[in-house]
Amino acid sequence: MSGIVSIPDLGDDDIITAGPALPRLASVVPLDGRKLHVRFEDGREKTVDLAAALESRRFYKPLRGDDELFRSFRISEYRNAIEWSGDLDFSAVWLEALPDAEFSNEEFRAAMDRMGMTLDGMAEALEVSRRLIADYRKNKRIPRHIGLATRYLVEHTPTP
Repeated sequence: MSGIVSIPDLGDDDIITAGPALPRLASVVPLDGRKLHVRFEDGREKTVDLAAALESRRFYKPLRGDDELFRSFRISEYRNAIEWSGDLDFSAVWLEALPDAEFSNEEFRAAMDRMGMTLDGMAEALEVSRRLIADYRKNKRIPRHIGLATRYLVEHTPTP
């Protein structure tokens, strides 16, 4: 056997795909702190907080405390990342993977319903008071750590 592999002629109009399309950025707007409002070309939108991600990599150190530098990003030519000067970038794939920084009261109620949680059960799971859970179900602003913990519970709790 010669080890030569022949590839059939696919023609000019054939398209080969190897999975879902990579996310492309339509717009990115800086918000307070290290938050960004991201709109993808497919219409999805979310607000992400890059603070933890910037802390996780040493090469992002210039972006951690310099608001002017952080806000100076641009969307890359191929719309697959945001870029700063100095060869710093943050991919659209990573932006897509980050959890939404905002967690609404409606999402909280839906999460409780999906898991079949009572006020007492949710209070126990999140280690907060029953009264606080009742307030989150109404209109009290939900802190980031409670939102993240709730998302975790939804992903790791069997549905009833």
